[in-house]
Amino acid sequence: MPMHNGTVDAADDDDAHLKQLGIEPELGRRMTPFANFAISFSVISVLTGCLSMYGYGLVTGGPAVIVLGWLAVGALVMLIGMALAEITSGYPTAGGLYFMAERLAGDRDGERWGWYTGWLNMLGLLGAVAAIDYGAALFIGSFIEMQWGYSPSPAVTFVLFLGILLLHALPNLAPVRLVTAINSVSAWWHLAGVAVIVAALLVVPSEHRSAGWVVTHFVNDTGVDSPLYVTAVGLMMAQYTFCGYDASSHMAEETVGSRRNPARGIVRAVLVSWIAGLLLLVALTASIGDYAAVQSAEVPPVAVFAEALGAGSAKAMMLIVIGAMLFCGCAEVTATSRMVLAFSRRQAVPGHRVWATVHPGTKVPRNAVWFVVAVAALLATPALASTTAFNAVVAINILGFYAACGIPIWLRLRNPRRFTPGQWRLGRFSRPVGWLAVTWIGVVLVLACLPQRWPLTLSTLNYAPIPLAAALLLATVTWLRHRTRATQDQPSAPAHSDLPKDVDVV
Repeated sequence: MPMHNGTVDAADDDDAHLKQLGIEPELGRRMTPFANFAISFSVISVLTGCLSMYGYGLVTGGPAVIVLGWLAVGALVMLIGMALAEITSGYPTAGGLYFMAERLAGDRDGERWGWYTGWLNMLGLLGAVAAIDYGAALFIGSFIEMQWGYSPSPAVTFVLFLGILLLHALPNLAPVRLVTAINSVSAWWHLAGVAVIVAALLVVPSEHRSAGWVVTHFVNDTGVDSPLYVTAVGLMMAQYTFCGYDASSHMAEETVGSRRNPARGIVRAVLVSWIAGLLLLVALTASIGDYAAVQSAEVPPVAVFAEALGAGSAKAMMLIVIGAMLFCGCAEVTATSRMVLAFSRRQAVPGHRVWATVHPGTKVPRNAVWFVVAVAALLATPALASTTAFNAVVAINILGFYAACGIPIWLRLRNPRRFTPGQWRLGRFSRPVGWLAVTWIGVVLVLACLPQRWPLTLSTLNYAPIPLAAALLLATVTWLRHRTRATQDQPSAPAHSDLPKDVDVV
């Protein structure tokens, strides 16, 4: 359908490109560029990540690592975001990272690379849904205790968590216009929330810590004597926050201008989060009065709010943060359901025929939404018995996400001739940005597995390598099963061997 300027309608052009990649358009393409940015910005959610991990930062390096570490990690994540954005522009599909890896690896190894990338990405996203929504349940529990003096038990907290999951499932069952509107509100909620909290912390308290203290005061309560080691593991506070910005990529099949706007969405989400997070962390850290009391508090940011602003204002700040967490979890369910849909098209998920369906009326993957909610609920069940066990389960978030990000970026560098850039390009900076991104990802994967407290006990041991190993084992088992079935079925359908890999033969 021609437009006033004589060009082809943008959505039709996007769908034509998708067909060239071997994927039949099924999802409704109604997402605007701002909404695509908003979903990644909502998933990063500085109000969720920075405040949830603030207590960790107070122990592993203190203010110096919290603030300067955020600046350094943000710069390095920007490189990863740009490298990922360039590849997204060439392959704007809901499969995101797994599809990129499959195409960039080549015909012989592509399916295997895509399979492992997809499993790491999918399990990382599912772990993120569990972590975000359970974290929201914990914050709601803290608010209930502040307001009414009732401390929720682990069982009550888990019921709250299940209610939040259901709350996030419902809007994702409707046409994408609804979650588009929710994510747009979320973006403004986060920006306004950061502005309100920063302004309150700068204006209300009569005294603040000096600028020198904020950027140089170093705290080591890890039990490790090496300041370098403590600084390294302390960087994980920022790194944990900067996760999930591939959401823009997973929504590419529903975004107008898919060869440009999802790439822009990734980069803009990281950049705006970097700036907003810095303002938030500086204001929060400068407002610390009794450091020991804040450090030992159950929810350290709430202790800062209460000390600096008073109990009433602290509750208001808590409601802003809880709202951000709820928006964040809803956006993560949206992105993860698209990943499950795309990976099920590849027959990689058990029960793939069910999860690969798109509702004909709403044009959204309803079954995949329920899959995400159900698996997230299962992942969080260890929290009923042990917080340490639950942390081990959700650690796959950062490991799965960054391992999955690193694979297509590395394959792009390894096989440059296989990649055809889209409309968003780095040009001559592509390779140096890519190598720096891959190098930092390698460092992150090591740091995320290091012990963070000494001496090592069952409660201080870093269990992150266990879910990573479990993810790789699960990917290997399903891969071998898939290859066995493919070998058995191959003689019966030789006539279809020339079809694109992502077109199922029914």
